[in-house]
Amino acid sequence: MSAGKSKMALGWREWVGLPDLGIDRIKAKVDTGARTSALHAFQVTPFAENGRERVEFLIHPIQKDNGTVVTCVADVIDKRTVRDSGGHAEERYVIETTLAIGDQRWPIEMTLTARDDMLFRMLLGRTAIKRRATVDPGRSYLAGKGPA
Repeated sequence: MSAGKSKMALGWREWVGLPDLGIDRIKAKVDTGARTSALHAFQVTPFAENGRERVEFLIHPIQKDNGTVVTCVADVIDKRTVRDSGGHAEERYVIETTLAIGDQRWPIEMTLTARDDMLFRMLLGRTAIKRRATVDPGRSYLAGKGPA
């Protein structure tokens, strides 16, 4: 972000896009309590391609809709042990992908985890929005109805 440019305002939930993964719109909970962003993923299959570690996974991008499935492929940049809010540890793949929100795009790191039982299929953690956005926890969808 260039000096002098104001930060974008986000609500506690926002419509975002993940264009590198073929996801035009997904509802994300903006979670400043979570350091890293997380994406609902299942049938996660690691593989090697041209010397790179990659992962293929499926996602249900729409809340309360397990019929819509998107197949995604991404480079693995790390594997990390992550603790959820209940203190349970889980080893997760970490990918880097482009976040599209409002009229802006930038790369973020995201962990892959099963979020079937969670209301939001994506959490947007504080590292992804650091120095780029402020959060108004009393408002929603301040960035608009979806990426431009």
